[in-house]
Amino acid sequence: MPAEYPPLLPREPVVTAAEMRAAEAAAIAAGTSGFELMRRAGEAAAAGIAAFYGPAPVLVLAGPGNNGGDGYVVAHALRARRWPVEVAALAPPATETAQQAAALWNAPVIDIPAAEPRFVLVDALFGTGLTRGLEEPLLSQFHALARVSSVVVSLDLSSGAATDDGAALSPLARADLTVTFGALKPSHLLHPAAARCGRVVVADIGLGEIGTRLFRNGAPSAAALATDTHKYRRGHVLVVSGAMAGAAWLAARAAQRAGAGYVTLASETALPPSSLVVQPLSAIDLDRADAIVLGSGLGRDAAARARAGAVLGAGRPMVLDADIFSLFADDPAPVFGLGAVMTPHDGEFARLFGDLSGSKVDRARAAAARSGNVVVLKGPDTVIAAPDGRAVINDHASPRLATAGSGDVLSGMIAAHLARGDAPFEAACAAVWRHGDAALRGRDGLIAEDLVGLIR
Repeated sequence: MPAEYPPLLPREPVVTAAEMRAAEAAAIAAGTSGFELMRRAGEAAAAGIAAFYGPAPVLVLAGPGNNGGDGYVVAHALRARRWPVEVAALAPPATETAQQAAALWNAPVIDIPAAEPRFVLVDALFGTGLTRGLEEPLLSQFHALARVSSVVVSLDLSSGAATDDGAALSPLARADLTVTFGALKPSHLLHPAAARCGRVVVADIGLGEIGTRLFRNGAPSAAALATDTHKYRRGHVLVVSGAMAGAAWLAARAAQRAGAGYVTLASETALPPSSLVVQPLSAIDLDRADAIVLGSGLGRDAAARARAGAVLGAGRPMVLDADIFSLFADDPAPVFGLGAVMTPHDGEFARLFGDLSGSKVDRARAAAARSGNVVVLKGPDTVIAAPDGRAVINDHASPRLATAGSGDVLSGMIAAHLARGDAPFEAACAAVWRHGDAALRGRDGLIAEDLVGLIR
């Protein structure tokens, strides 16, 4: 029986625009004024700017809403630190709290077309909740100022970014620093918006714990091996191969490096001698496997489907990848309801779940609920979703993972965690983080074989 792997460390919450509005409304109902929340946000942002950059000329671009109100408070707070500050407004403040913030600034405000670039540009135009992009002439004016500013700071989000799905509603300026309030938002982690955020700092404005089921993926806690452990207690992983044994070999090697004590590769193909146990599938007792990888190098012909059919009913923890999504695209019922971990990239996801729409998080959650499996929707912003609605976004990764075979490595790593006793969602989260961590230690030209050796 495999030893239970320690639980993951606490994860950082990620909240949608609606969840943030609800948290702010709850704080106001409990007695904190809207202006007090704005004051806290603006002063925290000013402190963040001052922590990273020395005193320098600042231009604050203020929109008419509450993001603009935050900008007025930032301007006031930096001026109090004796920074030279100018405010350029898109329009007069339109909310009561923003009007209070503008009164706090109590200094001249110029129109954006008249603004001259300064060392620091603070984008307080729109922030979260935006539903349409910037329009001309504001779009060109904003980008012209951003291009020549030495430092661009966004309050909450770069103007033009949707809050919940990472979409760019209009071209986004690249920020050097984003100060967000209360908690991370999905677009700090989802692309393309995430790539334009720069360093992201979360400022506590006193909202307390915000209810959400979406989190940022974090490092798993270290696993300490018992002094009396043995290979079977560390878990037995079975990787079922087919015509392309190389992909299955990568998954098997990754399972070993990720901590599995015993790995069997079910293959009819002769492979070089190694610590892997290689046997034909017909000779393997499936009940002895603590976790199974099915799909890596399996093939897409009738023989592959027969091999899959022989394994899917085994009732063992399972990782479904690669060829599985083609084999069962027309009839996915055999791979649904297994409590397995599915690891599709976007193209594979579309074969089984092409009718699903919404953000990447929405689609992964819907696919997990429909399939009864944990879904790992891979990419630069991998989303892991459980059938019960829990989800995490992983940003601990490297573009070097865009190489053939890296997905097979991930499948083997997930299986190692399953074999040691992790629940499917926890196994997927831990392995995705470790997979990205391995790539971050790599170099340009990284290939999947290198990745296996970098697993820690």
